[in-house]
Amino acid sequence: MNRRRFLLGAAAGLPILPLWAQAQGSKSYTFGLIAKSQGNAVFQVARVGAEDAARELSARHGVKIRIDWRTPNEEDAQKQAEAIEQLVLSGADGIAVSCSDANKVTDAINKAVGSGVPVVTFDSDAPASKRMVCYGVDDGLCGEQVMSELARVLGGKGTIAILAGNQNAPNLQKRVAGVRKEAKKYPGVVIRDTYYHRETPQDAAARIEQVMQSNPDITGWALIGGWPLFTENALKWSPGTVQCVSVDALPICLNYLRSGHVQVLLAQQCHAWGYRSVEHLFNKVHLRKNPESPRDVSPLIRVDRSNVDAYGKNWEKWLPK
Repeated sequence: MNRRRFLLGAAAGLPILPLWAQAQGSKSYTFGLIAKSQGNAVFQVARVGAEDAARELSARHGVKIRIDWRTPNEEDAQKQAEAIEQLVLSGADGIAVSCSDANKVTDAINKAVGSGVPVVTFDSDAPASKRMVCYGVDDGLCGEQVMSELARVLGGKGTIAILAGNQNAPNLQKRVAGVRKEAKKYPGVVIRDTYYHRETPQDAAARIEQVMQSNPDITGWALIGGWPLFTENALKWSPGTVQCVSVDALPICLNYLRSGHVQVLLAQQCHAWGYRSVEHLFNKVHLRKNPESPRDVSPLIRVDRSNVDAYGKNWEKWLPK
């Protein structure tokens, strides 16, 4: 049944089956997927993960699951909120969203849940909303781990910079706080500043180059997202002259490990962002099963030159050519 017809019927006082019962009767589900931006490779992988989950769960349970991808071309929390509203009106059975700005999407999430549409978040949460569960890393610990790895390769001393993406993203704010918290353990480490940018590879690479030209004494970079590494030749320093630890380990990122421009990558399980989000939604609407906890924490996977080739084989499954 179309969501608009459901709402109209409810308003008229007509007997309406619960949404999950409608879905079970039809054995067909549509889940909306709203990432932060089309151009960010990690969200393209999340989309693959969602499609993989839809295919596997459909085959396993004898149902049909469709993924409705509603991600804005560039980061825009208002467009995310509008996409949530549109998905509700179009009859989506559940929604997964990575929040660019929690404050701007919380109301839309709450209205969706109030209309009977479960919402999960992935990667970047809206913790004050009525979302069912958030799947992703522990962002505070993520920042701490980035700093710990960077301090190790720097030998406990140096001047570093933090590359931090969208200043309004709650998950990135927590990662920055984690970096700064961990840095206090190393008196020989000085943080020059935290640098924000639009989350595109080109903007991130340009930001690093600009900062390095103004601050040639920087000896280390803490990248709490892998944005500049999603393009070729983004890091202009000679390998080994500047130490770098970054979150994310897409295939193109692995080349920076091999070249020596980056010393450690901490891989987010971005394929699982989509996969686990769809699982949570399916469990709710089909199996009527709630998550065990409102936080479904995904550990980071450490990748360096010793295991880069083995890790790289994962991408043959996640993004086959």
